[in-house]
Amino acid sequence: MLIADTILIILLVGLDQWIKYAVVANIPLGGEQSFIPGLVSLTHLRNDGAAWSILQGQMWFFAVIAIVALGVMGYFFWQYRNRGEHWPEELGLALMMAGTIGNFIDRLTQGYVVDMFQLDFINFPIFNFADSCLTVGVIFIAIGVFLADHREAH
Repeated sequence: MLIADTILIILLVGLDQWIKYAVVANIPLGGEQSFIPGLVSLTHLRNDGAAWSILQGQMWFFAVIAIVALGVMGYFFWQYRNRGEHWPEELGLALMMAGTIGNFIDRLTQGYVVDMFQLDFINFPIFNFADSCLTVGVIFIAIGVFLADHREAH
């Protein structure tokens, strides 16, 4: 599974970077374009902070956090490798690593992260594909923890 997970991480980081490139190349900064009418629009924004633009301009902080997080995730990723019953945690960690790497690349190369997905049906911060990978990864890890607790109880 380690090879498959590594390929998944590379593909997700590549997709994240391609989406960001396409948005930057086709939508002016601050511009908006409908993607799925009534549901999702693409809005080209630069975010030099975290979610909800907190800690803006703290590049050093995000670099340290990303490096530490990748180290911790890498450790657990290695621990869960080839353990079939822990596939949700392994998949979750792969998704989280891809999201962390995708946003870390932006911060290192540009000093900000490109955000683009705007939910039209709710007031929610604009986010990117890497953020989605992080969120879905956390969900998979939570599922894995729930299943592990369930296995231990039985």
